[in-house]
Amino acid sequence: MDQTRAVTKAVADFAAEYLPDRRVCVALSGGPDSLALTAGAVAAGLAVHALVVDHQLQPGSSQTACAAAQYARDLGASAEVLTVTVDGAGGLEAAARDARYGALEAARGDRSVLIGHTVDDQAETVLLGLARGSGPRSIAGMARWRAPWGRPLLGVTRATTHAACQQWGLTPHRDPHNDNPRFTRVRVRREVLPVLDDVLSGGVVAALARTADVLRDDVDLLEQLAAQAYSDSVVDGVLCAETVAAQHPSLRRRVLHRWLTDVGATEPTARVVDAADALVMRWRGQGPVAIGGNETHRLVVVRRAGMLTTDRIGR
Repeated sequence: MDQTRAVTKAVADFAAEYLPDRRVCVALSGGPDSLALTAGAVAAGLAVHALVVDHQLQPGSSQTACAAAQYARDLGASAEVLTVTVDGAGGLEAAARDARYGALEAARGDRSVLIGHTVDDQAETVLLGLARGSGPRSIAGMARWRAPWGRPLLGVTRATTHAACQQWGLTPHRDPHNDNPRFTRVRVRREVLPVLDDVLSGGVVAALARTADVLRDDVDLLEQLAAQAYSDSVVDGVLCAETVAAQHPSLRRRVLHRWLTDVGATEPTARVVDAADALVMRWRGQGPVAIGGNETHRLVVVRRAGMLTTDRIGR
């Protein structure tokens, strides 16, 4: 089977639906998914500029990034390497993601950015969201299109991108982080999903991705309503308990989740949102709610004079 055709068609169909401008950037890591995406985008007739982010997390990362950029040029794209420093909060994965997207945003100009996430990545995202108990937004997974970010390969399997690279004669870079079991996503990919597939007789990846598709439209509508509720409830980073208490529970929890994220919470779980909700709906003078921090301080939410705000408490 010609897997290159499958990748090219996925990109062409995506471009026809979402991209009136044929000029695009592709986030290229050098791995099989982003490399196949770059080749497919060129084959689909897009004017591709590859953005290769060097996170400087591994020895020889600059050479790997330069090699990926050269691959893109050999395919008929233009390319540049973006060097970043990964030093944000929330763990290595989150800090690297923030640094990467910041660099892509700064470099893209007025072009959309295509990202090589596959249906397997979508399934992992949904499963991790379920495990965190962080609500429908996590279970809805990654959007196929949310300007300027596009994911043309969300209906394509990882096996297809690997095979397409082989058929195109491309040798992808193998990122050792993708094999390191200290990363939760790696263990989900290598251990959890295969077990689920075995126990449930197959089809788990596709089923999880379908779950995301079913939920996304509903979640988008709720998010629009919650955005208005947020603007009514939050002023200068401080949340008015009385205003947010008047909202429907579904909207109230979304307002709290967004506010917690905005004030520095580390990926607020359902437990953290519930504790913040108790400060709003079941206020009895209880103490602060821990939402994050680092080695020097804890970040907590407190209620004062009917308002929710944050404090830093030294360790």
